[in-house]
Amino acid sequence: MDREMQLILDNFINNKDANDSELAMLIETDLDIDSELTIVLREKADKIRQSIYGKDVYIRGLIEFTNYCKNNCYYCGIRCGNVKVNRYRLTKEEILECCREGYELGFRTFVLQGGEDMYYTDDIICDIVSSIRTLYTDVAITLSIGEKSKESYESYYKAGANRYLLRHETATDEHYRRLHPKELAFETRKKCLYNLKEIGYQVGAGFMVGSPYQTTENLVADLRFLQELQPDMIGIGPFIPHNETPFADAKQGGLELTLRMLSILRIMFPYALLPSTTALGTIHPSGRELGLKAGANVVMPNLSPVGVRKLYELYENKICTGDEAAECKICLEKRVENAGYKIVTDRGDVKKEYK
Repeated sequence: MDREMQLILDNFINNKDANDSELAMLIETDLDIDSELTIVLREKADKIRQSIYGKDVYIRGLIEFTNYCKNNCYYCGIRCGNVKVNRYRLTKEEILECCREGYELGFRTFVLQGGEDMYYTDDIICDIVSSIRTLYTDVAITLSIGEKSKESYESYYKAGANRYLLRHETATDEHYRRLHPKELAFETRKKCLYNLKEIGYQVGAGFMVGSPYQTTENLVADLRFLQELQPDMIGIGPFIPHNETPFADAKQGGLELTLRMLSILRIMFPYALLPSTTALGTIHPSGRELGLKAGANVVMPNLSPVGVRKLYELYENKICTGDEAAECKICLEKRVENAGYKIVTDRGDVKKEYK
């Protein structure tokens, strides 16, 4: 590592300070899993996460309850334009059964994720959320169902939801337009995120790493937007193409860049809840373990019924689609332990005092 890079790195680690060009250098220099820069960033990120969260890794029970979506995002396998998708919707009773099984397995956070499916009106969502809240008073209920009005978000919150995940995908208008149809806009996504914060949710944003047309400057813009938003959770993962999308032939996002971004995020946002995603495990056999070592502290095993897991295909070749919930949890516990950490039965709220 040359002297200039060493000075930039030292300033970033010690003072959390870097201008845009320095951030770009930290993102793209010596992008190898065993490079000196990667190792220093990884070790610093791990030291920071352990100083705040120890070796604890929080589990979130993911319930993918619908793969219908009104949107036609160019990167997504469940886009409305994909006529080859075998669509499904879970009933309220099926969702509650997923929660029952998850609660018995020790999950204290449920994540209800789906496409933007107009079948699930606000009344239906509120009924599902309030039923979960009545049955399990000590859990966190997370929603990840896309862009809604502020009034809709408020109704879910009053019903008992307390977290909301809404990846911003990219904070650059031009790049956003290249990934989405014209009726979708970054300004709308941004407004939704600020509405969620204002209501009182623990808010999660995030972006794809290595998405089509993405530049290092785009990634720097993502970091700056996150500094502005100050979300509680930041979810990132590598872009993985799907054959039934316009990006079927696009290059997959890289492991090295995703891990580099995780370490940078942990250093910039010490308090944040950072998932080590299924997508990381999909592109590399030890991807989730490497993600934890790079600064992540959350994993999200699947509680969805096995019969529908293969149908919720945002990208292809997703792992763990054939495992029962208990198998997913046991497998992840072993992987987390092998990485040097431990899964805990805990809601896993953000440590806001470190903001």
